[in-house]
Amino acid sequence: MNLRRYHAAVWDEPLIMEQGAPGRRGYVPPAPIEAVEDLVPAGMRRVVPPALPEVAEPDVLRHYLHLSQQTMGMVGISLFGTCTMKYNPRVNERLAAEIADVHPHQDDSTVQGLLEIVHEFDLVLRELSGMDRFVFQAGGGAAAAYLHACVTRAYHESRSELAQRTEIITTSQAHPCNPATAAAAGFDVITLPVEEDGYPSVEALRAAVSDRTAALMVNNPDDMGVYNPHIKEWVDIVHEAGGLCFYDHANFNGVMSRIRAAELGFDACMFMLHKTFGVPKGGGGPAVGAYGCTAALEPFLPGPLVERTEDGYARRENPGGIGRVREFLGNVPQVVKAYSWVLAMGADGIREAADLSVLANNYMEQRLLGIPGVTKSFDHLTGRRLEMTRFSLGTYTAETGVTAVDVQNRMTDFGVDAFWLSHEPWIVPEPFTPEAGETWSIEDVDYWIDVLEHVLAEGRTDPETVRTAPHNQVVAQIDGSSLDDPARWATTWRAYQRKNAR
Repeated sequence: MNLRRYHAAVWDEPLIMEQGAPGRRGYVPPAPIEAVEDLVPAGMRRVVPPALPEVAEPDVLRHYLHLSQQTMGMVGISLFGTCTMKYNPRVNERLAAEIADVHPHQDDSTVQGLLEIVHEFDLVLRELSGMDRFVFQAGGGAAAAYLHACVTRAYHESRSELAQRTEIITTSQAHPCNPATAAAAGFDVITLPVEEDGYPSVEALRAAVSDRTAALMVNNPDDMGVYNPHIKEWVDIVHEAGGLCFYDHANFNGVMSRIRAAELGFDACMFMLHKTFGVPKGGGGPAVGAYGCTAALEPFLPGPLVERTEDGYARRENPGGIGRVREFLGNVPQVVKAYSWVLAMGADGIREAADLSVLANNYMEQRLLGIPGVTKSFDHLTGRRLEMTRFSLGTYTAETGVTAVDVQNRMTDFGVDAFWLSHEPWIVPEPFTPEAGETWSIEDVDYWIDVLEHVLAEGRTDPETVRTAPHNQVVAQIDGSSLDDPARWATTWRAYQRKNAR
């Protein structure tokens, strides 16, 4: 293999507040308007000027260039599994920027184009899922799962069964947001263990279901790439007991255009716009969890909903709904980006993307399993995996003492992003879960695998180099002992000055 030479830029870069000198300017604002005393009440006027850095424009540009060069993640080859990471087209960012000046309190007549996009994207997701209505308020996948838990509560309350239906069923391979949000909404959680076939058995589900069952919350396929072929039977069992069924579509990328949640009998589902639909991921800020449901649950949705009327498009409240879960229509710029992505892909492109995602995953599996020390979860299962496969370095760690985290760190020394391990709890030892999706080229995938193979070989001959990595990155291993000490860390300039005696 031929690995490229790599070394990250390392700058001893001070904070922007520590740079510059009095009188330096990148921009000289116009003189203040006259009679400012008449415009700003005395109680709101500053006694002293704001603490702002005085820096020339070239210094500002250089500072932020240095910071950008020291960005460690999501800029190399990032085969980040369990959270589909794909390229975010720049044109979508430009399109979303066009609505930056729109105010959420504007009259509907002045934002017809934006409301049309929201409504049309709702229709797109209905087509992909079979659901009857989508809302975009939820600020990410966990927020959408919590929204379903709240809708479940409202649904059973409307039937005077909430006091009885206290349990939500999930599995040990479901994303943690499902049991966590169910518990946060006040339900007891029953977690089914994964069995020999890679998923819980029908018998285990039957044993867990009762007249106390409020809902089933699962994702399928799971993060091991295993699809539960009995999922429709699962839904029927829960429905027979009077519960609802929620489909967490975090792993939709490999089954786009192949599976419709409603046709499997589900009452609701969610899509992560910041995964499947080419929208940037941002830790609950820019994220959107699109939540869709059948007509039976629509009365419980948070408002406002967007309707098409004779005069165009309009927002309406949903009087019987659970109330707001986020402000206004949610993070609408991300909806614009996702809608643009869908239009660019088209139905054929979406189907092809799913095919490429599955193809790339199985190509990676064939190569990775040829590396000594790499195994996969449930390696006795010979069927093809879907969008991702969970691999294990358990054998390798037993042989070398080098852990999956050590390998993560060392791989960044070659200009690729650290792989994702696994959601907790770990079902396989020393896990890693790469996912190529449709974004990455065969050259990128091969290079990523080459780097992993090199690091694993290095761990056998020079394990200390791997354990002490990274060596070519922005930072080396840090002492994390102070990360929980509020006397040490600071989130504002004023706190930084106080805690550093400046």
